[in-house]
Amino acid sequence: MFQNLAMLLWNSFGTVAALLQEIVVVYPALSPPTLSLGASNRVCNALALLQCIASHPETRTHFLQARIPLYLCAFLETDNKAKQFEYLRLTSLGVIGALVKVDDPKIINFLLENEFVPLCLHNMTIGSELSKTVATFITEKIVVDDAGLAYVCANADRFYAVGAALATVVTSMVDQPSKRLLKHVIRCYLRMSENPRGFAALQTCLPPQLKDGTFNSSLRDDPSGRHLHQQLLVKMTSGKKGGGAGNSAGHMSWG
Repeated sequence: MFQNLAMLLWNSFGTVAALLQEIVVVYPALSPPTLSLGASNRVCNALALLQCIASHPETRTHFLQARIPLYLCAFLETDNKAKQFEYLRLTSLGVIGALVKVDDPKIINFLLENEFVPLCLHNMTIGSELSKTVATFITEKIVVDDAGLAYVCANADRFYAVGAALATVVTSMVDQPSKRLLKHVIRCYLRMSENPRGFAALQTCLPPQLKDGTFNSSLRDDPSGRHLHQQLLVKMTSGKKGGGAGNSAGHMSWG
């Protein structure tokens, strides 16, 4: 039965509408922030059921076509750090994370067209470690897609917004490293470096903590993490060709 829960939820008359009603009813409590912990838990339960629908191959496309992820934007935009708001953001990120686990250009295009990248960056900077991890994972899945990489590298403002959020995540891990989060960050940088303008910009804006051995001890027992880290360092070092000034981000030509 639970294997078919997504199908039951989607095809049962009025069920999805009821779940969406659980979401919109708390919008007024977001600003000013009057959301109670009980109300937050209730919404998170509804979001968990929506995540089930987003995860299932037979309901995922319908979920996207109905534009249901847009109902989560109000939660992802919040910046109150009280736990009831953090729960909302984390569970909402979980729904988007469930969508991007499948490599589908239609999903990435939907997220790009509806400005989910800034929402992910926002949650990378203000969230708990777990929220940062999910938001960075979503960002990674976006830039791995060719359209996502083109979007991020289309102009300097977008590129440096992503770079600044990644740098904030790196700084947050100096005292409390997370191997999983660090690997998502490194994969983002590696993918961004595949764009010529992105590669040139990273020569000057890659966080120093990724170059000075700060995370060597935390990656000591993680072969895949060490490999990713070394791959990034080699790529950045090998790109420094004589003079260097020509690769300066300040001299780049962005479209």
